[in-house]
Formats: sequence, C-alpha cells, structure tokens
Amino acid sequence: MAQVATTRNLVERLKAHDPRAVADLSDSYGAKIFQLAFRYLRNREDAEEVAQDVLLKVHQKIDAFRGDAALSSWIYRITFNAAMSRLREFKQQLPTVVEKTTDDETVQPLKREAVDWAPLADEEMLRAEMRQTLVRALRDMPVLYRAPVILRDVQGLTTEEASAVLNVKEQTLKSRLHRGRLMLREQLADFAGGLSMH
Repeated sequence: MAQVATTRNLVERLKAHDPRAVADLSDSYGAKIFQLAFRYLRNREDAEEVAQDVLLKVHQKIDAFRGDAALSSWIYRITFNAAMSRLREFKQQLPTVVEKTTDDETVQPLKREAVDWAPLADEEMLRAEMRQTLVRALRDMPVLYRAPVILRDVQGLTTEEASAVLNVKEQTLKSRLHRGRLMLREQLADFAGGLSMH
C-alpha cells in the first residue's frame, strides 16, 4: 500500500514539474530501465542512451499516464518501444554486404575456439557453452517470443506487468511465453542432464 502511495505521490510531483521528482524517478526506475534496455540491445552505451531517453520521455509525457496500469508497466512499455526502435535503426544501418552473407546458406557462422581450455573444469566449460547457446538462442528467437521470455524469466515481471508492457492480453502473453520456452528448451536439449545442479 505504501508503494502505491509513493508511486501516486511521484506521479503527482512529476505532473506538478517538481525538479526533485525527476531525480526520484531516476533513482526508482533508472537501473531497471537500463537492465531491460540492455537485455534487448546487448550494448552498454546504447542501453544507457535509451535509459536516458526513456526517463526524459516519462518526464515529458507524464500527463498522458492515466493510471490504468502500474507506473512501472507504463515505463517498461516505453522502454521496450525505445529499445525496439533503436534495434530497427541498427538494422537499417547494416551494410548490404552483411545482409547478403547472412542470407547465404553456404556461409557457416564463425565459431570461437578457445586457445587453451586446460584451466577450465569440464563442468565450467559446459556451463560456458550453455550460456553461449542460451544467448544465441535468445538472440535468434523471433521478438514475438523473445520479449515475453525476457520480461518474465529474466526481468522477473509478473504476467500482468509483462502483458501491460507488451500491450497484449494475459492469455496471449502466456501462449507466447510457453512457445518461447519450448524454443529455448529445444536449443538447450544437448545440455540436459549434463550439469549438476549446485
């Protein structure tokens, strides 16, 4: 209840153009905005820029916040849109040569070979490979399924919050989340039973 009162107070102060409210907004949501942006962009500088843009946009557009959903859901939706917009900009700036080579089925993705695996225990190596596979699987997953997986399983948002961020019904979110998890499970099948849980 105190959190709701605090959020309502913050919104009122932002609408009243209280200069301290912007700093409080940044203190309360800045790190979470950055983390969410970083999950999509995978680049610290871009995520920092998006986080700054989002804080500015929230400050500028606070009058548009009607309170139908939680303030955090509204902010995360703005963050998601800003990150997607930034990704679209990147895709448009890619040189055509790169696009052609990625479409060519004969070109195999480059695999990084470690120079010396000796200091690594087998399990550590397996975990590192699994992390790389997971990152690659998330990156290659269609955004339709990747977004729910990241919001729910990585960011820890509730179903209600994630569906508000993505502006979809909860049942739609659950369906996409299920499909995304199945895709990940398929990609990680080679690691099943290969790691001890500790």
